[in-house]
Amino acid sequence: MDWRLRRAGPADAAALSLVAGATFLEAFAGILDGTDIVAHVTRNSSAAAFGAYLFDDAIATLAEADAGAAPIGYTLLTRPDLPVAMEPGDIELKRIYALFPTHGSGLGPALMARAIDDARARGHHRLLLGVYGRNRRAQRFYEKQGFTVAGTRRFRVGATWHDDLIYARAI
Repeated sequence: MDWRLRRAGPADAAALSLVAGATFLEAFAGILDGTDIVAHVTRNSSAAAFGAYLFDDAIATLAEADAGAAPIGYTLLTRPDLPVAMEPGDIELKRIYALFPTHGSGLGPALMARAIDDARARGHHRLLLGVYGRNRRAQRFYEKQGFTVAGTRRFRVGATWHDDLIYARAI
């Protein structure tokens, strides 16, 4: 599948919401409780939630299929909200997801490169992110991208708490 990246704005909140729900379900169906997945996506990935992020100076990138411009992946950079010692110039990569059919196409590394470029352009010096502690596939991806473990946190999905790793990378 051929794709392109572009900066997302408030008018893209519904597209971001759609791909956010789909990719979260793809990533965690069969791993996390279904009821928790639905509650988490409803609360955190609605069009209104994305609108609020974008209103609050977040940076989003939307990946679209070349044919038809369907949303197939995205990133979201925000002010950090992680339990690690903050440094001047920190920014959080709150979300980076791509639909499964794009895996292996280079979309993940392209989304990461764009997030890093966007963070640098705003004067940030360190990128932080949280990842489910049992998601080895994602952890390998982040480690290949130069991230190292900087801490841990408890993260609630629906009604259930999970252990996450916090990764950091100088940019």
